[in-house]
Amino acid sequence: MPHSFDPTSLREYDIRGVVGKTLGPADAHAIGRGFATLVRRAGGRRVAVGYDGRVSSPVLEAALIEGLTQSGVDVVRIGLGPTPMLYFAEATLEVDGGIQITGSHNPADYNGFKMVLQHKPFFGEDIQTIGRMAAKGDWDDGEGQVTNADVEDLYVDRLFAGYSGGEFRIGWDAGNGAAGRVIEKLVRRLPGQHFTLFTEIDGSFPNHHPDPTEEKNLADLKALVAEKGLDFGLAFDGDGDRLGAIDGQGRVVWGDQLLAVLAEPVLRAVPGATIIGDVKASQALYDRIAELGGQPLMWKTGHSLIKTKMKETGAPLAGEMSGHIFFAHEWYGFDDAQYAAVRLIGAVRALGGSLTAIKDAMPVMINTPEMRFQVSEERKFPVVQEVLDRLEASGAEVNRTDGARVNTADGWWLLRASNTQDVLVARAEARDEAGLERLRAQIDEQLRLSGIEPVLSAGH
Repeated sequence: MPHSFDPTSLREYDIRGVVGKTLGPADAHAIGRGFATLVRRAGGRRVAVGYDGRVSSPVLEAALIEGLTQSGVDVVRIGLGPTPMLYFAEATLEVDGGIQITGSHNPADYNGFKMVLQHKPFFGEDIQTIGRMAAKGDWDDGEGQVTNADVEDLYVDRLFAGYSGGEFRIGWDAGNGAAGRVIEKLVRRLPGQHFTLFTEIDGSFPNHHPDPTEEKNLADLKALVAEKGLDFGLAFDGDGDRLGAIDGQGRVVWGDQLLAVLAEPVLRAVPGATIIGDVKASQALYDRIAELGGQPLMWKTGHSLIKTKMKETGAPLAGEMSGHIFFAHEWYGFDDAQYAAVRLIGAVRALGGSLTAIKDAMPVMINTPEMRFQVSEERKFPVVQEVLDRLEASGAEVNRTDGARVNTADGWWLLRASNTQDVLVARAEARDEAGLERLRAQIDEQLRLSGIEPVLSAGH
């Protein structure tokens, strides 16, 4: 029986939607049929399946597995856990692919699927292929077997094996996300003193939304660090693939700043290596990588795109403003907040033992938050092209890696089309408020020239 997906659910990096509205068990079943068919046609036989703590995840898992086995693929169920645990299973077990059921950091009523095929990210055109195959019912038939594999302890062992930190006093906020159990097991083995918040996995997210890139979600962690006088605090998103951090004074250490800290020990171990950041990252990051003797590379935003670029360039480390940190140095090349946390503790020890002092030494830049402007799906890419054409005609210094990133005497600004939503995303960074205002005015002017009133859109 052919199946048609809600077109909004087939995203650039994954399949995602609102359960009961744009995503449901029938979709999960069709994804299983299509993915299994692609695995078999590529010569594979086994797929690992994991899921996050959302209320809808077990139902979607059952439908997905039914689809996979009906197209003749054997399934290894790894159960409830963070997305990186599924990536770890895919990298270390004898399987040909993996699927994690997760709504990532979206609201509780969302869910979705992140996929890996033969150790490579499965995204973009691959996801559209799943849609086309479903529409035709172009699926292989077969009978697959289902087995269970307990990889949680193996994963924690492997995380602990990467630890080279000292004895710190650290707060950990799992945000009721899927990494809670793993974090509890990990901190029991780490030296020092560790205080955990919200490690009970609860898909209704009763304490705060699990997105560490929004400062309001770090309030509980800040209170814990202040109350106990801790060295620093770590926070995790809903599926454990993005890391947030605060120093001992409760100041946020943003994703690009974390990457700058993590890069230093990596560049000592691999001198001259390429380190990749995304187009939203601060100029201070790229300057710091160069200062440390590395090759800074600015690349497109999106975990699948960054992973692909890492393979291509042999980069040992990459990161995004959003807190996705990817280690290929002594790890498997995927984004893993738990592993990044372990490496961060080691980096802090190697760089003098105080994240607060490291934050103090960073250049002070003034940034806008990520600004989002509502624009139709049809218009979002053409608007960016119009902006690029006008800027280049005016002789501006423009980087077109992913949208338009413009350098000026005041700093830089970025305008790009979101790959996952009907919005344009903008960001600006300067050394002072006056410079930032001038940059924001340039963004507003360019939007108006393309017929868009620069009104910020709310929500995700």
